[in-house]
Amino acid sequence: MQHSKNDLWVGLFVLLGAAALVFLALQSANLLQLNFRSGYTITARFDNIGGLKPKAAVRSAGVVVGRVESIGFDDKTFQASVELELDKRYLFPKDSSLKILTSGLLGDQYIGIEAGADEHNLANGDTVTATQSAVVLENLIGQFLYGKAEGGAAGAGGKK
Repeated sequence: MQHSKNDLWVGLFVLLGAAALVFLALQSANLLQLNFRSGYTITARFDNIGGLKPKAAVRSAGVVVGRVESIGFDDKTFQASVELELDKRYLFPKDSSLKILTSGLLGDQYIGIEAGADEHNLANGDTVTATQSAVVLENLIGQFLYGKAEGGAAGAGGKK
């Protein structure tokens, strides 16, 4: 059996294509992060983080400025402790606030930073307490249904 150079090139091209597909799949699922820049780490405390996951984006004005490094639970304050790694190019004032937001109606959750007006900037190891927890869809539905049930009971009681 005779092999040609074309067989070798076709095989190489198929392997390269498969590697590119694996790379894109890992990158889109936030399982692979190629970041060669160093940054600084801050901690934020939230009452409820909803479905926030490690490696989620940290955005300001729609621009990704960092990633969620880790998520833990503080059993003294009963709050979620979220470690964020921010790119060193982006400096935020110490009085900045953080919110957990959702991209789209049922999309992934990320942390949004709203810059404050303090003269001093956040530094490595700082803790941010001006936070707004995630809006949990199940809680909103429960409040809506509970409000409707109360309104229905009050309306029925008024007609008798």
